Order: sequence, then structure tokens, then C-alpha cells
Amino acid sequence: MVVTVLDEKQVTNFLDSASHAAKTILETVNEDGFIHVFSHLDADGIAAAGIIGKALFRIDAKFCIRITQWIDEKLIDEVLSEKPQLLVFTDLGSGYLDLLSEKLADFKIVILDHHQVIGGQAANFVHVNPHLLGVDGARDISGSGVSYFVAKAMDKTNVDLAPIAVVGALGDMQDKYDQRMLGGLNEKIVEDARNAELLTVEKDLIFFGRETRPIHRTLASTTNPFIPGISGEEDKSLAFLVSLDIKPKHGEKWRALRDLSEEEKKRLCSALADYLVSKGLHCEVSNLIGHVYILNREEPWTPLRDAREFAVLLNATGRMDRPSLGVSVCMGDRGSALEEANKVLEEYRRTINKYLGWVMEKPERMKELENIYVVYGEDFIDDKIIGAISSILSISLPNPEKPLIAYANVEEEGLAKVSARTIDIVTNKGVNLGEVMQVAAEKCLGKGGGHNIAAGAQVPIENINIFIKLVNELIGKQLKGEKIGS
Repeated sequence: MVVTVLDEKQVTNFLDSASHAAKTILETVNEDGFIHVFSHLDADGIAAAGIIGKALFRIDAKFCIRITQWIDEKLIDEVLSEKPQLLVFTDLGSGYLDLLSEKLADFKIVILDHHQVIGGQAANFVHVNPHLLGVDGARDISGSGVSYFVAKAMDKTNVDLAPIAVVGALGDMQDKYDQRMLGGLNEKIVEDARNAELLTVEKDLIFFGRETRPIHRTLASTTNPFIPGISGEEDKSLAFLVSLDIKPKHGEKWRALRDLSEEEKKRLCSALADYLVSKGLHCEVSNLIGHVYILNREEPWTPLRDAREFAVLLNATGRMDRPSLGVSVCMGDRGSALEEANKVLEEYRRTINKYLGWVMEKPERMKELENIYVVYGEDFIDDKIIGAISSILSISLPNPEKPLIAYANVEEEGLAKVSARTIDIVTNKGVNLGEVMQVAAEKCLGKGGGHNIAAGAQVPIENINIFIKLVNELIGKQLKGEKIGS
């Protein structure tokens, strides 16, 4: 594993750029200007929007928040018609610099992002991005982390938003350090949260629902790792526990993972590891145990107590077209928004399992090419959920050292939404999916970008087969050490 050690100059320069963005935002607020915040629809984007939204709310700013999948002409037209005094992009923007510079050069814009930078920007843009300072935005800080440092620079009281930035980083799967730990600039956010006694970090089994669900449901609902024959199968999960002599109930009450003794946890972990190995999923074993991030001020036995669970809830609201619920929860609503978000979460998990089952049902729905796997989601998988599907499947492949490309059609736009995922071993060999997505998409009259390990694109539906062929070729070139370019 490659471990990033940030030098003090990088940290200082990053914090200086965050302070510059904070100053720009505060100037607009002091002038009573209207601020339009745009953010991405995944867990990290929703957390980022919640952080900036709360910081603006606390100083009585005039603002609105919109969650979006990408920046396009329709969004540009909306900005041009509303003419806000300041535009703030969180967890997106860095991949759209040419478009923003061409269409919105006269607007004051703050970009708080962590994706790879594509294009050049207008002089009046304030751009905070770790990549501009040589820091890895795929593992060392997320969009919500960038937003947190800006919020903290706006007012020190916003340090209480550090746990939300931790949630966003985990939602973006940045726990890539030893035993699923957050590192780099994320580590400084964890430190802030711990010093404020808002966060506790422990080592434990990592499963969705460890705080809230009966153990067999926790096993059945896990997608990272995805356990064939157990994920999505409550009956089989229950039988698995019984075979290990782990009692699922204490009296009439179902037990959660947090109720297990250390001996029971060891027994469960060992049995799951053996099971995964028997299915050929050796890489999945390392995902069983790791650092657990507990939000101290959230109620025990609720989905917000465990930061990874919190992240799944946010992701669900964004992917199921209810992002305002997630933003509201991040801004502190523990009433109706949280209640409704929990219902959306259940629907989301059912949907994920339905799509995973659909992909596995017929071999032609996921094919192996020379350098990649391809999931043909077409018009069956929802385009807003294709990213979640590719993330889950990418770590459950027969050969996990091949990147996975999944796509779903957005019929009303005439586009195919593409999601690409791989693992550290592959990026260490020189593969950069953000670069591949950008180059291939542009050749197919589309747009792409992202991180080296996770990226995306939008291309016209009629060009999707050419695009897939190009991606396969470009990744082959990168594996040979060749440069790819537009």
C-alpha cells in the first residue's frame, strides 16, 4: 500500500486556499448577496452541501442549495436566469472548468472540489482543490472535507461539522489507509472531531447496520464486502449464524453486532473469511475488520451513530431523488427529514439488491474484455444508481485487477451514464480512470473525468460501444506505460 505523507508546506498552502475561499464567501454575505450552492448527489456531495449550508445558515446568509448529477447547459441556463452574486460548487466543478469559463466567466465562482482538474479557469474563480497542491483527492480529502476546511475558516464554531466531513470521506470510500483508516488531510478532520469529543474511533467488524440491525439482517444487507449467498438473503444469513452457535436473539430482543462478545466476533469474522476465500473472493477478506467511526452525539441504535451507516443513508437520499432530506439531516434535522430518509434508505437497499441480482442473472449483462469488465445496465439500471452498482461489483470480480465499467441509459437526455471503478493495485500500475474517461468520452462527443481509482462519463447512447472499445484500449496502453492523450 502506498502511504501519502503530506509535508507542512502542502498543508499550509491548502489551508491558505481554504481561507481565501472563506473570505470570498464572507464578502458576499456581508454585501447581502445571494449565494447559489451546487453540489454532487452522492454521499460526499450531500455532506459537502450540508456543511456549507449550515455555515451559511449560521451567519444569516441568503442562499439556496441544489444537488445535481453533473454540470450541463440546463444548469448554466438556470444560473444565467437567476444571476446570483456568488456561485459555490462543492464536490464538483473541477472537471468542468472550460465550460464554466466559457459560459460563466462574468460570475464570481468558488469551487470546492477534490476531483482531477480538467481545463483552465477564468481569473475570478476561487478554486480549492487538493490536486492543485500535489495532494491525492481520491484518498486524502473528499469534497466534504474541502468544504469543512472552508467552513472552519469562515468561523471556528463550524468545527462541530467535522463529523459530517468524516461521513462524506467514508461515503467516498477514502478509508484506504491501513485497516480501512482515513489518512492525509482527512486525518486532521478526524483529529478535530475527536478533540471536540464528537467522534470515537475503534477497530471492529465493519458492516452496515452494526448499531441498528439484527445481526442476520446486517449480514444480508452488506454490499461491501458483497458476500454471494448471504448478501440479500436473510434466511441464509440466519442459518449461517446458527451454524456458528451465535444466538441471534437475547430473550425476545434481536441482537445487533454491537451486542456480540469479543469471542463471538472472532468466530464470526473467521467463518466469514473462510467463506469468502471458498468463493474465490480473497480480496474481500480485508474488508471485514477495520476502523469504525462513531458519532458520539448521535443516538445509539440509530443509523447516524456509525459514520459509514450515515454515509449510506446520505447516498440513498441522493440516488433515490430525495437529496434535500440528506442535506437537511447534515444540517441538523433529526425529526421528519431523518424519519423520511430512513424510509428512503430501505427502498434504496432493496433496489441495489434487485439490480445486483439482475446483473448476476445472465452472463451477457456483465462481460469480461481484454483489460476491463463491462456491466451493460442499459435501460434497466437507474442511471443515478449505476455508480453504487459499479462500486460493489468492482471488488467482487473474478479478477479484481481489471477495472469495471458500468453504464445505464438516460433516455430523455440521449446519454449513457458511465461509472468506472478499480482498486489501488491497478492504479499503482499506472491506470488513471479519470484520464481514461476524459479522453475516451471526448472522442465520443461526451464528457468524462474523476479520480484515478473512480471516475465517470456521459456519452451519447449511440456511441457507447465505441466508447467501451476505446476504454479497453486506453487502459491497455496505460498498463504498458504509454501516455494517452486527446
